[in-house]
Amino acid sequence: MFTLTYEFKLKPTSAQVVIFEDWLEQCRQVYNYALAERKDWFKSRSCQINACSLHFEYIIPADKGRPTYASQCKGLTEARAKIPALGAVQVHVLQQTLKRLEQAFVSMWEQNHGFPRFKKPGTMRSFVFPQMGVEPIKNSAVKLPKIGWVKFRQSREIPDDATLKQVRIVRRASGWYAMLALQWDVKVPDVMPHGSAIGIDVGISHFAAVSNGKLFPNPRPFKKLERQLKLLQQRVSRKVKGSNNRKKALFKVTHLHERIANTRKNYYWLLAHNLCDWAGMIFVEDLNLKGLARGFLGKHCLDAGWGQFFQVLEQCCRKRGVFFLKVNSKKTSQICPNCLVETGKKELSERIHSCQDCGYTTDRDVAAAQVVLVRGLAAVGHTVKMLSEGKAVALPTMKESPC
Repeated sequence: MFTLTYEFKLKPTSAQVVIFEDWLEQCRQVYNYALAERKDWFKSRSCQINACSLHFEYIIPADKGRPTYASQCKGLTEARAKIPALGAVQVHVLQQTLKRLEQAFVSMWEQNHGFPRFKKPGTMRSFVFPQMGVEPIKNSAVKLPKIGWVKFRQSREIPDDATLKQVRIVRRASGWYAMLALQWDVKVPDVMPHGSAIGIDVGISHFAAVSNGKLFPNPRPFKKLERQLKLLQQRVSRKVKGSNNRKKALFKVTHLHERIANTRKNYYWLLAHNLCDWAGMIFVEDLNLKGLARGFLGKHCLDAGWGQFFQVLEQCCRKRGVFFLKVNSKKTSQICPNCLVETGKKELSERIHSCQDCGYTTDRDVAAAQVVLVRGLAAVGHTVKMLSEGKAVALPTMKESPC
């Protein structure tokens, strides 16, 4: 099975917008109630027998099992029969909200994520229709269960041989969007190593350095708009909570955040397509992004967003038929790419790599990208030419990079 997500901007009517907002609020309340039920169960089991809390007690029978997705779905069915507001929402949408909470707990147990938090009003931004009817898309409109036909701006053609599996409705500052998950009953083979290769080193002074010598600037979208964002956030803090003026000020803040995110993502896709034009194999560093975000340059690392860039680059490589691989990032800036001798740690102010053994000199980031290239070629099993002087590995001949 091969799945792609198509994003379109919706053009709902005023009545449909009211329904969307009400469903988001109902999903938020279901999420918070289910989370409170699980949290109370955990706290009741963590209380000592001889030392109860002075503030509150959790009186839950000892034989009652841990709340799960299946048990909470049964409770949801009973609640929908008693609460008319829940009954107005499509049942699968609410079940997907419970599944979302279950996935949050799985991520906490398996990936060491934090304990799930309650959602404040307005923070629930999407809900999912996991099942669609027959011919759900027609004439630039999508038919949503219990809502009806909702028009959208069809900015690209939808293939006729694709099957619509699910639709996610997303609220943003710029409007409402629909994420259409399209599936094809085909098996796409993995991309095999082929053609010329390039290595990429990411950084802060330059966003990306390529092994062929090309340097790409860092756009720094958050840094450029940080003063404006700070001013808007100060205005929000001075408004009365719950007032219309506070809502207007919050809208400006969310709109600016969306502008920053769109600027960053657009740069990623332009850069990814540019890199895919140059080679048939692309190698990048397997960075510890969480560790870098906790460092003294954490704000700049988060502004660069290397993790999202690697995801975009991997998607672009798969779509363009380019082989993509992450290699070990240890000491890429401390090794000479020409003779593979460790040159020692460099200060951040030292931007030129100069090897004392072989005399190879180049930009520091470009040298790191060339080390990434050598490790990538060794990982895929390519034959690397040995220098006559010793055990060093020579860089492969690169094609002339386009301007």
